[in-house]
Amino acid sequence: MEAFSIFTSILYLGLIVSQANADPVEDKQALLDFVNSFPHSRSLNWNESSPVCNHWTGVKCSQDGSRIVALRLPGVGLTGQIPPNTISRLSALKILSLRSNVITGHFPSDFFNLKSLSFLYLQFNNFSGPLPDFSVWKNLTIVNLSNNGFNGTIPRSLSNLTQLQALNLANNCLSGEVPDLSLPSLQQLNLSNNFLSGSIPKSLERFPSSAFAGNNISSGERLAPRVSPDQAPSESNVRPKNGRRIGETALLGIIIAACVLGVVAFAFLIIACCVKKKKEDGFKGTLQKREMSPEKVVSRNQDANNRLFFFEGCSYAFDLEDLLRASAEVLGKGTFGMAYKAILEDATTVVVKRLKDVSVGKRDFEQQMEVVGSIKHENVVELKAYYYSKDEKLMVYDYYSQGSASSMLHGKRGEGRIPLDWDTRMRIAIGAARGIARIHAENSGKLVHGNVKSSNIFLNSRQYGCVSDLGLTTITSSLAPVIARAAGYRAPEVTDTRKATQSSDVYSFGVVLLELLTGKSPIHTTGGDELVHLVRWVHSVVREEWTAEVFDVELLRYPNIEEEMVEMLQIAMSCVVRMPDQRPKMLDVIKMIENVRPVVEPENHPSSDNKSESSTPPPPRVDE
Repeated sequence: MEAFSIFTSILYLGLIVSQANADPVEDKQALLDFVNSFPHSRSLNWNESSPVCNHWTGVKCSQDGSRIVALRLPGVGLTGQIPPNTISRLSALKILSLRSNVITGHFPSDFFNLKSLSFLYLQFNNFSGPLPDFSVWKNLTIVNLSNNGFNGTIPRSLSNLTQLQALNLANNCLSGEVPDLSLPSLQQLNLSNNFLSGSIPKSLERFPSSAFAGNNISSGERLAPRVSPDQAPSESNVRPKNGRRIGETALLGIIIAACVLGVVAFAFLIIACCVKKKKEDGFKGTLQKREMSPEKVVSRNQDANNRLFFFEGCSYAFDLEDLLRASAEVLGKGTFGMAYKAILEDATTVVVKRLKDVSVGKRDFEQQMEVVGSIKHENVVELKAYYYSKDEKLMVYDYYSQGSASSMLHGKRGEGRIPLDWDTRMRIAIGAARGIARIHAENSGKLVHGNVKSSNIFLNSRQYGCVSDLGLTTITSSLAPVIARAAGYRAPEVTDTRKATQSSDVYSFGVVLLELLTGKSPIHTTGGDELVHLVRWVHSVVREEWTAEVFDVELLRYPNIEEEMVEMLQIAMSCVVRMPDQRPKMLDVIKMIENVRPVVEPENHPSSDNKSESSTPPPPRVDE
């Protein structure tokens, strides 16, 4: 009997495990039917053979994996009407975000089946027709249907949403009076830019006037009566002066008009100053700025020119609005622009490169991005998405949490620091060399990296060097003079011609090798504040036959590597010779490094340590 009980328990546990690992079959089929019958410009990694939970772009399951509870597909280019009997079969769905697409037609009537829905985001689409009857949804907390073409009146059934905290119906074609909505939990309201009339009901007077702007709505107070053009002024409201009469009302109007003009002029001046300051400050603290506001960038007709373009295979589920709202931290200022660490509201972390001095038009820019984005190699940081507009050009990459080779090599030197060991430096060198060689093979062997330096080299999941920030020399203005550390990477001919080549990439890589060997920056200062150029310094030391003094003191703790360090120094010196045609090709550099010794594979390297991992997303917001 006891054995039977144990067997039953084991069987029960097995069923639980199998259920936890199983796909939500019916929900999965509903999404497959949805995506297969709904045109979309961005490819999704949805297919029958792959598991849904934690794998499909924009999909989140319940904790036990039995149902799909969230679907987020912003800005994926969904075009046309939502296929009936698809999404509506996800009866456990709590979060639905299809914003910033090109969806048309009326509000889907079968969405009434989504009884568990709490967060609904359909803004920036082309919906039309009347708003739905909201009485069927008891759990709705946030509703955003702004920037569509909904018409008709605001339904009184909204009063049934006792848990509603945010409602945004701005920029539609709604008409009639605003109903008296008893919504005690409502904290955010936006009904602006419609065709609403009448007065603000008592229940909504607690909201600011901006919530009702762009309508023919009064504040509930009696409006001043209009005077018809043919109404003659009476003797009681005029005062003679030089044979002319000016009514008190007219005089008051003149004073008010003068004040308004003064305020408008002052406001215009303030706005102009603010815009100028924002342009100077860039993306400090946030990626959102005036000239990139969602209202401007994502137009009501959903112009595809103003969208993030994601490359095939990218699993990110966010759009430009998300990126603009993300909190941002400056990672560094480089030759081609600023790099930011952007943390989105769902905890996704990416790197955004904000380009400066782009000198080509949209077509040439996109062609170059296609070349860069097509490179799929373990030693090249993959370009995930890009954005082009008149005011902004952005590139989006994965975020590497370990930091760059530069930060690992030069950061926090001194007591308590964990030195960068010789094996890691070798893996950085061989990985970066392979990545640059792969870049040089692209575009019929004509592509140039143009910005090889240790701050653009990261560690991939196998702990090998992985190069980033490539291929930008052809779309930006001629290379401007650089200062400090970055100047030390430039080959002599680039300083003169302002034009990068594959040979100059080899020179820059040779400087990186010298960094790894010496532990010194390409341009650094001595105790007397004298600027020292690393390549010249190494030449002078080697010339005086003091080669041992070249190497980083942190490498002295590792035994039996002196010969390997000398061989690597010889490779670096061959890369930084002054004459470009005397430098080796990157494929030859790879062979030379591999001949130094087989590179040691790292032990227990985590599969995702190179990139940031997303944590549990925070609660959705009104403008998700």
